[in-house]
Amino acid sequence: MVSSLRLVMVSCGIATVAVLIACARGRAENSPDESTAAGTASERTLHIKPRYYRWHVDPGEEWVEKNTGYAHLDWEVTLSRVALVLVDVWDRHYIEDTESRSEEIVQQKIRPLLNASRRAGVEIIHAPSPREARLYKAWNQQRYPVQESSLRVPQPAAKSELTWPPVEFRSKAGPYKKYARPFEPMAAVRLERLKGMRIHPDVEPVGDEVVVANGAELHQYCREKGILFLIYLGFNTNACILTRDYGTLEMGKRGYEIIILRDCTTAMESFETADELLQTRGAIQFLEMFGKYSITSQELIAGLPDSSDE
Repeated sequence: MVSSLRLVMVSCGIATVAVLIACARGRAENSPDESTAAGTASERTLHIKPRYYRWHVDPGEEWVEKNTGYAHLDWEVTLSRVALVLVDVWDRHYIEDTESRSEEIVQQKIRPLLNASRRAGVEIIHAPSPREARLYKAWNQQRYPVQESSLRVPQPAAKSELTWPPVEFRSKAGPYKKYARPFEPMAAVRLERLKGMRIHPDVEPVGDEVVVANGAELHQYCREKGILFLIYLGFNTNACILTRDYGTLEMGKRGYEIIILRDCTTAMESFETADELLQTRGAIQFLEMFGKYSITSQELIAGLPDSSDE
C-alpha cells in the first residue's frame, strides 16, 4: 500500500514537472525573452554613433539655448534587432520640387543603402500606406487583419466618446460648415496625378521583405522578430514620417528606439522654407530634441558588418 502511494506521488510529480516545462516552452516560443531580445555575443553587430540634441550644458556654462547643441552616442547593436522602415517611398508626388528632391534621394542615397543593407542581412520593412500596401504579395492579409480606420486621426478609446466632438463638427457640415477650408480647384488634378501610385520601382520589396499597412502590423512583426531598433527613411519628413501610426512618434510611444536617416528624407517645404529646407531640418531636429536620434546613410553603411564576418 505504501509503495503504491509512493509510486502515485512520484508519477504526479513527474507529470507536474512535464506540464511546467511545456508551459515554459510555450511562453518562450510565443514571446522573445530578455536574453533573446538582447542577442548573444556571437551575433553580428551594427556600429553607429547616433546623434541627438542635448538640452543640457556643461558645468559652469550659462544655461541658455545658444549653449545647447548636438551630442553623439556610441552604440554596438545586435544586427538582428535592427530594421530599416521605408515610409511612403512612392513613385511620385503631386508637388514638383518635392518629387524632384525625393527622386534624387532615392537614386543617390536610398538605393546604395538598400544594396548594402541587403548584403548585410538587415531586416527591411516597407510601409507605403494602407491602400498601397494591399497591392503587394508581401502584405499578408490573413496574418494582419485590415484596419479601415484613419491612421492620421487618433481614434476614440470608447464608443461613448464618439458623440463628442459632434460628427457634424468633425466633418465641418451643417452649422459648422463655415469653419471648413475652401474648395481647392486643383484638388481633382492632385488626385489624378496620384492615381495608380505605388512604391518606387527602384525600392520595391525583394525576397522575403515584408510590407505593413499600419502600426499594429509593424509592432506585431517586430515582436515576432525581436526587433528593437527602427531606422526610418522616406517621405515626407514633416508629415508621414512623423504622423503615420507606423511613423516615428507612434512607434516611439510603443517603446522602440527610433533613428532617422537625415539624408534619406525630405519634407514638403513652404515658400518661406524651401531655399534652406527648413521644414526638413526642423522635423529631424524635433525628433533629435525629444528622445529620438539621427544618423546618415553613409554612417549606417560604414557601421554594417563586413561580409567576411558571416
